Amino acid sequence: MTGSYGRGLLHLAAAVDQADGSDAERHVELARLAESGALDFVTLDGRSGWPETDPLAVLSRIAPATRRIGLVPLVAVPQTALADLDRVSRGRAGWWSETPGPSHGHPVRVADATEGPALRTAARHADVVLVRAASPAQAAAVRDELRSRARESGREPDALRVLVSLLVDLGDGERAAEPGHGGGGPRQTVRGPLYRGGPVDLAELIAGWHGEGAADGFHLVPAEPRRDLERLVNGTVALLQHRGLFRTFYPGSTLREHLGLARPAGQLAAP
Repeated sequence: MTGSYGRGLLHLAAAVDQADGSDAERHVELARLAESGALDFVTLDGRSGWPETDPLAVLSRIAPATRRIGLVPLVAVPQTALADLDRVSRGRAGWWSETPGPSHGHPVRVADATEGPALRTAARHADVVLVRAASPAQAAAVRDELRSRARESGREPDALRVLVSLLVDLGDGERAAEPGHGGGGPRQTVRGPLYRGGPVDLAELIAGWHGEGAADGFHLVPAEPRRDLERLVNGTVALLQHRGLFRTFYPGSTLREHLGLARPAGQLAAP
């Protein structure tokens, strides 16, 4: 299962969406929590999320309140506005990329694609691709196809990061994953694959899938934002760090550096 590619570094990201989308300070709190765990980036969904949320405005509030974590609005925004976020955050912005074409500046391009035309476009143009998979075999198949299509389009496959987007419900304490979850594979729901269990079993799932080469990492979407993100960072991530599978600090300051992506020609390093 993608053994010839090697597994590389583990990458982790988390959503910070919440019911009260108008409370920017709570978003800031969640982003700081994610940053304390050295996650690559946080996302804020403006496609079908809470109508009160303006992802770009909220992330612009988060930028000066954080120092390292990447900031990715999961919604199409004007490229000039995204370039402003990238500048204010000193190279930590990601651009939600649904269509091909050059970006203004050098934000990391993030796309959501599992199959069909979206997959082909993502393979040609995205830096990070979010996919929904309910098993390591399914994730590996999508990753293999993305890498193959990237190579066919003249790209270096190792410049593409494929993250499994997974809903997580860590409940009210440590417990074994429920049947159909965890080590047996997440359960498919209308919102996508769902893991329901404890932080320890989630760490095992992440380590297992990544170790098999099924994915470069995970984009985790908490069912209960504050509760689950805290258990994710202090439980799952801490365990992965203890086992030497995930970093304990940021070696760089930009999102590209977190993801191990080359800096585009002409881009200066962030101070």
